[in-house]
Amino acid sequence: MLEYAKVILPKVSFSRELFSKELAKCINWVEQNQLPKLRNWCYENFKELYPDVLADAFADIAA
Repeated sequence: MLEYAKVILPKVSFSRELFSKELAKCINWVEQNQLPKLRNWCYENFKELYPDVLADAFADIAA
């Protein structure tokens, strides 16, 4: 599911609301051991665009 997230999230990054919804889905779908990889990838790719969305989405997830 991590690879799926890497395909979907860039496609919906044009919309803050859609990106936020899809990111939440991806966080729920990926395996626990892949969450840090997803978090790192998201920050590498979307830190400048949606820093607040990322902070909220990953608030309860350890890096």
